Amino acid sequence: MANGTSESKTGGSHIPNFLSGFRLLAAPVMLYLAWIGKPFSFLVLLAVSLSTDAVDGYLARRLSWPSELGAKLDSWGDFATYATVPLGAWWLWPDVLRREAIFVWIAIAAYTVPLVVGFAKFRRLTSYHTWAAKVSAVVMGISALLLFLTDIAWPFRVAAVFQALEALEEIAITFTIPKRQSNIPSFWHARREITAAPAGSEGTVRRKESE
Repeated sequence: MANGTSESKTGGSHIPNFLSGFRLLAAPVMLYLAWIGKPFSFLVLLAVSLSTDAVDGYLARRLSWPSELGAKLDSWGDFATYATVPLGAWWLWPDVLRREAIFVWIAIAAYTVPLVVGFAKFRRLTSYHTWAAKVSAVVMGISALLLFLTDIAWPFRVAAVFQALEALEEIAITFTIPKRQSNIPSFWHARREITAAPAGSEGTVRRKESE
């Protein structure tokens, strides 16, 4: 029975990684769909991709399957998706992006600046996957679909501001932790673990990156 449970858990642990890998594969397909002028197909695939982002981290944590590989795949899947969407949207809806340029640039900066700050400190991409980041991804995805499908702009503008606030939290985490760590739910968790660490210890929130 124990072996069967172990094998089931090992097999199931591939599910979050598969979902993250799907986002990596979906990104070039979305670019192709945008290039050939297929807005509906682009949005359908984007919606599916964002839905995998919403559930892969949850599955990993809920079913006790988090791993450093999973965190990296999740981050690269996010990076591929968020790098693809602005370019694809520019090909398909240039007028909308021009009109919402301020909020588009806020969203882009909110995603890239924390990565740059984290890379400058740790020489590697960060993989915090905070609660706020997951909520931000869902809200941004829904608001983008509303923007492109119905031309309703205010949810996208609110989502861009929320993403900027989430970016500030990630930057604060980067300045707080002494070593690169994955899967930090919030700045409060980072502060709590550092404060609780014994004197002379660097503390750990989830896992330290192996050196």
